[in-house]
Order: sequence, then C-alpha cells, then structure tokens
Amino acid sequence: MKIFHLSAECYPVAKVGGLADVVGALPKYQNQAGLQAAVVMPYYDRKFTRENEFEIVFNAATLLGNKRYYFEILKEKTNKLGFELFLVHIPGLLDRENVYSYPDEREQFIAFQLAFLDWISYSQQTPDIIHCHDHHSGLVPFLLYHSKLYRRLAGVATIFTIHNGQYHGAFSWEYVSLLPEIDFTQAGLLDWAGGINPLASAVKCCWRYTTVSPTYLNELTINSNGLEYLFWIERGKGYGIINGIDTEVWNPKTDAMIASNFNVKNLAKGKAANKQVICERFGLNPEKPLFSFIGRLVVEKGADLLPEAIERSLVELEGEVNFVILGSGDEEMELALLELKEKYPGLCDVFIGYDEALAHQIYAGVDFLLMPSRVEPCGLNQLYSLRYGTMPLVRSTGGLIDSVIDFGDEGGYGIRFNNASVDDICLSVARAHALYQNPTQLQLLRKRMMALDFSWGRSAKEYIDLYESLNPTI
Repeated sequence: MKIFHLSAECYPVAKVGGLADVVGALPKYQNQAGLQAAVVMPYYDRKFTRENEFEIVFNAATLLGNKRYYFEILKEKTNKLGFELFLVHIPGLLDRENVYSYPDEREQFIAFQLAFLDWISYSQQTPDIIHCHDHHSGLVPFLLYHSKLYRRLAGVATIFTIHNGQYHGAFSWEYVSLLPEIDFTQAGLLDWAGGINPLASAVKCCWRYTTVSPTYLNELTINSNGLEYLFWIERGKGYGIINGIDTEVWNPKTDAMIASNFNVKNLAKGKAANKQVICERFGLNPEKPLFSFIGRLVVEKGADLLPEAIERSLVELEGEVNFVILGSGDEEMELALLELKEKYPGLCDVFIGYDEALAHQIYAGVDFLLMPSRVEPCGLNQLYSLRYGTMPLVRSTGGLIDSVIDFGDEGGYGIRFNNASVDDICLSVARAHALYQNPTQLQLLRKRMMALDFSWGRSAKEYIDLYESLNPTI
C-alpha cells in the first residue's frame, strides 16, 4: 500500500508545532508495519536541507493563475528518517527559511499542492492513499475529484487529518483564478461563509477525515471557529485517533539530550539527577516540587493564566514550590513572566524561546507539567511527560481527556481540572504539592505513568485499519 503524507511541517526538517512531530513519526511506523509511506512537504532553507544530500527526481512547471512557476521535486537520498522524504522546491516561492507568516503564504501553499499533483500525475504514479494534514493541503481532495487536469487520479482515496480546527486557511473567491480549471458546478464544495475554505473543502471532499483524539472529534461540533455545523453534518465519516509519540526519540533510557538516563528500575535516582541539573541551571531548590510549562505562550494554551496562577501558588504555598517556564509567543505574556522571574528569584525562572534539548531535560527533571489549555486537539507534551515519569496537570479538554486519568480515580496517574482558570490551576498545584509530601505514592504513580503505551505503533495500526477499510483489496 503506497501512501503520500502531505504536510507543511515534518520533524526534524521544519517544526513549528505538534503537526511536525506527527508527520515525522507516523510514516516511519507505518513503514515498519509493511506499508510504503512517504512524506511530501515544501522546501525550506533550513539546517536539515543544508546538511543533507538530495537528488532531483522530477522537474516541471506549474501555473498559478497566469504565472508560470518552475518546480523541482527533491528526494532525500538515504531515507534517514525511516521514510522517503520529498521536498517541493519552487525558486522565489518555496525556498525560504520560515514555515509560515509570509504575505504570499496563500500562493505558497496553493503552489505546493499543485506541484505535488502535477508531479504524481505527469509521472504516472497512482498511490493508494493521499493523506493530507491540515488546511495547507486541504485543496487536494477537491482538485483530485473536480479538476479535469487530475482526472486520472480521481479514484485515489484521500484521508484528511485535522490537527487544529481553529485554522482554516480561508481566502476570498477572487483567488479562484490561482487554481487550475475546475468543475464550477461543484464550486460549493470549496465554499464556506462566502469564501474558499481549504479545511472545510477537505472535510467535504475527502473519503474520511480524522482528528488527533476521539474527544476532539466531538468538540469540533461545538468549537471549530465557524465550522461547527459542517462537522455536525459530516460526523459520519469522522474518526478520532489519538496521536502517538516516537518512543525511539522520547526514551529516557537512551535519550542523549538528558543528563542522566533512566528507566523504571532506577526511576527515583534518574529523576533526582535530572532535577538537580535543571535546578542548578535555573537557581532553584531541588528539595521543593518543581513545576513546568513548555509550549507556545498563547491564549489557546492558557498561558495568559500562568503569571497570576504562579504568583498565587507561590504566596499560598509560602514559597514551597518552584516553577520553570520554557516557551515564547505573545509579547505581553512573555513580559509578565519575565517580571515574575525578577520578583521571585530562586522560585521561578523563565526561558523565552524554544530549545529542544532543554525541553527533553525539563521533561526528565521536573516533577509536574502544567497544561491549562483552552483548546488541545491532542497534546503531545503530556505524553512526553508521562514517558519520563513527570505527572501532567491538565485541563479536561480534547486529547487531554483521552490520555490523562486523574490519580484520584481508579487507575489514575495525573491531575485533571475542569476550567481554564487561575482558581483551578492553583487548586491543582496545591493537590500536586500535597502529593509530593507522600513520596511513596508519587513513586508508584510515576511507575504507572512510565508503563503506559502511547507509542505510534498503536496509533499507526488504527490508521492502517482505516486505510484498509476504504479498499480491502489494497
């Protein structure tokens, strides 16, 4: 079975968020299960592309409206990622450093999709599945089935995975001229709210769509930035499959990014050694419970609640807790956290930015991970923390519901709270602080966390089952 995954991101080539982690792992595990899975993504002028060797496997020209763009399909020569990696290179359009935020981003991603379709069409390839990820590849299902240019591929099955339903990639109908000739009797399949909406179009046109957790599948019908009714009427072809993690990359026993490797057998010693490293770096007390937040400092992640929640917890618990924050985003949130760092030296520290090695070290060394998310389609941070014996404190939403059971419930191992509020965060921190005073119970819970299976092996099988259900003969 031949599958092409289309995505704007893929770790370690280019990563902005969890999309990259998924696309960098799922195809590898599908290949290990016997499939032929490949990734196609835009070319970025980044460390990975500069330091690895590529070969040109195809070149042609594609029209974007009345403008002709020459493109190349580059293939990484060694398959070092565990799958075939193809990059769409278009000089002047898909050859830049950053993934998003260019003024012609619309044109970039349309050109990416057209170049991909031109390549597989002109080279007479017929994959079994084209698996599109988020709105950056959301026009592909419509074009496959309703453009004369790609009529040969109309029988190819399409899967569309929604990693975040808040972002649609919508644009005005005046840009329809950028697309190849389409069947305008089917133009309604592109439309939502009077404009072209790639995410909505993909949901309408794909054979099946998936979300990155079962709970998020249902949440889209009540919170999807204006597409709630669409998800309600199309719910029959939706499937919720929770993301996995790459247990080869995220493995405390072999992780080269952490100071002291450990497993369940030497868990206490390993956690303590890694905590000592974090505390020495940030000037914190290793005797106190250590809390962390890792991620984007945005409202969606509940990061706006952190400054007040941290300060209240420090006051109410009389300085008997420590906090370390790793992230970047909203400037006001960054400044508020930096002010907190100055106000409470030795109790709270902040690293503005992102450092992959530091993130690994924090997962390995801290005691508790804060995730007060307002929206969390799946969440990977809680899965990483569980793998490293770090208890997640999560708001009950999306994939956090599907992956974290409160330790007060049968079989539980984390802390869950209902509201994205300062009060609920502070209550959860207080519960964690009380649990920390019982090291025997905490140790048992840590062992339970590390025994959980959130590997991609399990999730990849669910995707394979879905593929096979579309055409049992492939």
